[in-house]
Amino acid sequence: MSAGAKERSGDAGAPVDQALGEALRAVLGPLARLALAKGVPFAVLEEMLKETFVDEALKAQPAQAPSRLVSRISVATGLNRREVTRLTREQRATRAVRQAPAAEVFARWQTDPLYLDEAGVPRALPRVAGPAGGPSFESLAQGVTRDVHPRSLLDELCRLGVACLDAGSDEVSLLRNAFVPSDAQTAMLGFLGDNVGDHLAAAVSNVLAAEPPHFEQAVFADELSAESIERMRGFVLGQWTALMKSAVPMLEDLIEEDRQAGRPQDRRLRIGLYSYAEVAGSAASPIPTEPNRE
Repeated sequence: MSAGAKERSGDAGAPVDQALGEALRAVLGPLARLALAKGVPFAVLEEMLKETFVDEALKAQPAQAPSRLVSRISVATGLNRREVTRLTREQRATRAVRQAPAAEVFARWQTDPLYLDEAGVPRALPRVAGPAGGPSFESLAQGVTRDVHPRSLLDELCRLGVACLDAGSDEVSLLRNAFVPSDAQTAMLGFLGDNVGDHLAAAVSNVLAAEPPHFEQAVFADELSAESIERMRGFVLGQWTALMKSAVPMLEDLIEEDRQAGRPQDRRLRIGLYSYAEVAGSAASPIPTEPNRE
């Protein structure tokens, strides 16, 4: 059993490469989980990561002649000069990363008259074509790509909650009319980017600076029951309510004081509180060998 408080990640005596690798994996794991849950393919994340590498490398470069900038960013990121040039902000508006095959199947199902009924609504499709032929999910999927088995695309659409397979009739139906988050989901994703982005920026700044400039600590414990987790959830909610009631009026007063004093109001602040609980020792399941399926 362990309980205590942690201020900064990492062990000063551990090998730097190992500690850094473990930290990066811990950060990338939830991002990969979110991308998989939302049907975002690796190619899209890879492109975003390349763009972000170039942006951050550009911020880190001292002022110098533009002719040397591409070379320095190439050295810093490991990307070749052509890639660095391609990934500059000026070039991004004209580029588009190909959608995931499942998203392309969804889009064709929504727009191809062959797969729509008289009212223009995507029709339920037999999983495979019958003796008489005709439109089927298999023909729809193969019309998009022959690099991925139609059953794998069907499984992915079902996993994402976009389609479902009726085992009795062996028909596939669409469940949603959009392959994008709802308005509520969009707001939640916005909070995720803002809150986690600032938290991670604070933690990274603390690791890279000689003296940590941001407050970033955590209390941790294991060997707790589900009932105890629920009790702590209520405790954390109470602490957050108290913090918010104290912080918001104080921030409003400070904003007004700065305005009255004529001080430059060019800084922003985010104060957050979070809790996270899971079954201890949970690990990823091994990937089984996939048999051929129709």
